[in-house]
Amino acid sequence: MSVASACGGAMFPPPTNSPQQKLWEDPSFFRWRKRDAHVPLRSQDTLQGALKYWRERRNPRQQASCCEFEITDCCHHCDSDKENVLAVQVMRWSDGSYLEDQDHWWLSGIHRDVLLLSKPQIFITDYFFKATLDENFRVADIEVEVEIDSHKQDREHIPTLSIEATLFDNSESSDDLNSDMSAANVVNLKTKPKPKGGPCHGFHGYVLGGKVENPKLWSSEKPNLYTLVVLLKDANGKLIDCESCQVGIRNVVLAHKQMLVNGSPVVIRGVNRHEHHPRVGKTNLEACMIKDLVLMRQNNINAVRNSHYPQHPRWYELCDIFGLYVIDEANIETHGFDENSHFKHPTLEPIWANSMLDRVVGMVERDKNHACIIIWSLGNEASYGPNHSAMSGWVRGRDPTRLIHYEGGGSRTSSTDIVCPMYMRVWDILKIANDPSENRPLILCEYSHAMGNSNGNIDAYWKAIDNTMGLQGGFIWDWVDQGLLKEDADGSKSWAYGGDFGDTPNDLNFCINGIVWPDRTLHPAVNEVKYLYQPIKISLVDNILKIENGQFSETTEALDFSWILHGDGCVLGSGLLSVPNLAPQSSHLINMESSPWFTLWSTSAAKETFLSVHVILKDETRWAKAGHVLASAQLCLPQTKGFVPHVIALSKSPLSSEQVGDGVIISKNHDWQIKINSQLGTIDSWKINNVELMSKGIFPCFWRAPTDNDNGGFYTKSYATTWREAFLDNVSFYSSQFSVKELPDHTVEVSTTYYGLPGHLPKPDAAALSEASESVLFRVHMRCRIYESGDVILDYEVSASYYGAAELDRASHQHKLVKGDDIEVHLDHRHMGVGGDDSWTPCVHEQYLLSPAASYRFSLRLCPLSPSSSCHDIYSSQLPN
Repeated sequence: MSVASACGGAMFPPPTNSPQQKLWEDPSFFRWRKRDAHVPLRSQDTLQGALKYWRERRNPRQQASCCEFEITDCCHHCDSDKENVLAVQVMRWSDGSYLEDQDHWWLSGIHRDVLLLSKPQIFITDYFFKATLDENFRVADIEVEVEIDSHKQDREHIPTLSIEATLFDNSESSDDLNSDMSAANVVNLKTKPKPKGGPCHGFHGYVLGGKVENPKLWSSEKPNLYTLVVLLKDANGKLIDCESCQVGIRNVVLAHKQMLVNGSPVVIRGVNRHEHHPRVGKTNLEACMIKDLVLMRQNNINAVRNSHYPQHPRWYELCDIFGLYVIDEANIETHGFDENSHFKHPTLEPIWANSMLDRVVGMVERDKNHACIIIWSLGNEASYGPNHSAMSGWVRGRDPTRLIHYEGGGSRTSSTDIVCPMYMRVWDILKIANDPSENRPLILCEYSHAMGNSNGNIDAYWKAIDNTMGLQGGFIWDWVDQGLLKEDADGSKSWAYGGDFGDTPNDLNFCINGIVWPDRTLHPAVNEVKYLYQPIKISLVDNILKIENGQFSETTEALDFSWILHGDGCVLGSGLLSVPNLAPQSSHLINMESSPWFTLWSTSAAKETFLSVHVILKDETRWAKAGHVLASAQLCLPQTKGFVPHVIALSKSPLSSEQVGDGVIISKNHDWQIKINSQLGTIDSWKINNVELMSKGIFPCFWRAPTDNDNGGFYTKSYATTWREAFLDNVSFYSSQFSVKELPDHTVEVSTTYYGLPGHLPKPDAAALSEASESVLFRVHMRCRIYESGDVILDYEVSASYYGAAELDRASHQHKLVKGDDIEVHLDHRHMGVGGDDSWTPCVHEQYLLSPAASYRFSLRLCPLSPSSSCHDIYSSQLPN
């Protein structure tokens, strides 16, 4: 496997003057089977030894769908002494490369399984499971289309064959990931009187049907599955061939401004997902797939868009089992043509029509039996034209049981069943939702660009989605940072991104935009995502606690509710909360006077009182252990008593001050001393019992190591560029006035006036306030690329690190950081928001910007701590007036 590039988007490594296509096919060699068998081998006898094969032919020119070859005529019989050789030549570039301009690592090679499959002379080649539910969802009409194929000499036997299909209930299966068949609730499907086809061109088809009473429906909340078994028998009832897969019964339709799954307007709480592993690149490991699904479900993600190509067949089986809604996307992206207007876009060219349609057909035919897929996508960022109309027409004719998605052409064309914009601002999606001429639902195919320290403003999207008819969710861009593990000559390891292997062209770190790191460690932003995506909503209005079950098919029977009351960071009480079993889309109200925490709250003298409510799983599931927190909220309760801080009694011991060089030393006996620089007005040194706590003083800082969003300025000037032009990264200042005055009460007043010359940021919605401590070593989050992070939210913001702002700005990778000798502490009165609507324009919402024309003031008190110090006592105290 060779590394091509972390590339895509607007760049094509091959030149854009695409070659002319001449499509041809040798039926004796290349044949689509519409199943996951890459090299199906038919033989009456078993193969002995290894099968290897080479034959020079034109090959399928796409990277993500199954490619199947008929090689029987090229193989030596098992009785032969000759060795069979299977050889595969992979070409890095082809005309198909122009349809595959996705933003990800372009890695050459075979990334998925190669299967050698032996089939009988007459065999099942394909089947299509369909379920139609009545209006009450109590009866499912089942239909299974089965296709068979044969060698020419065996076609005369086709009319004597019989086909059988049986549906088994999986509810009693003992294996979560490989469901065994249960003998209960068996449904035998009967052959319908007229077959759908005849014995022509080597094809014969059957249609089988039956009914399921009170079917167990598949949904993300309850992914019930059945096992379908299809048998092909000869005239004597002898088994010839069989096929099997897991299927689900569910209904997906459009209503006015809604997508309904089993009659409910489900909310898409989704992410986009590229196939990526930090060690093996695009190769798929089942353990990694399961890890992704477990983390998604644990963090309330219920949907995934396969960006931007069909993914490994096992991924769909696991999504069926774990219960994730899936947009299955065709392997079509031609973003690079957008920068070359002198070439017609492929979707406008008839010569590309077959290639584009072939990719959609291959995806649908391979994946059509998976319940998790509720939407087919025609691709990504490939403009819009007649070829898309042809693709959507074919899909609607082949599979009317699912919806179609395509964002190109403005996300509102006739080829898409849902309005599916990317990175559209909140105010614009509200306009579409309120447009009376638009009857389709809006689901953001990409939003909240998670590049670096990002995902700000996501709460604004969910305020709109939760309260607006016609808005039905979206897919965060994206799931995983696409970093590859790289070890340098000195043994240091890092997550490599575009250009780190000498690859050109590249997109630098533009593929490092997930909410989990390459090893699937969670970004801090996942806490916000989990909170906003949680299906149980908890709120407090007018002293009434409201608990709302936002699920569409599940009650709260499997959930427990608990509460904790904190006063000024201390636990005042806790316990279980009695909540009745809530039906889907219902709520329960609790008055404060009747709550179990009322007495504790009403008698508390705390300055701040917070009620934390947790919703936890009673029992273990496939994706979480018992006790997992599904939803939570921390609610600030009003004060019941006036808070009166205690006044610190100051020592009567006198303070002394003396001029030393360019500063003034203020001391109290030998207990402590502070040296203040009279030219700068800063603290040069602070010692307690002759131990220096602070050096290099307190001085203003108007800079942060720019985040990816701060640097975003593709179409205009970025925030970081504006800051640098104002020299905020190199501010110098001096004290224009400085004085020290000893007061009669043995205190010292220091006054200074400054004059300046040019020379995780927090996402608080999901944060829970409590008393905590944390090592300075871990305040810089382990990211692929380095920038400002790690603030703790108080009334102001605090960060502490061995890596200063200048060092964070300099280093491009974690392993390139140079640790400082001292801890750099920042006490920030304000930070501009991190943004996140996208990462290429300055897009922080106005309420999170800091106006340079405004006045900002804040004060702080520094207190040395000892082992006997009480942070709570310090917090609840004040100096004398």
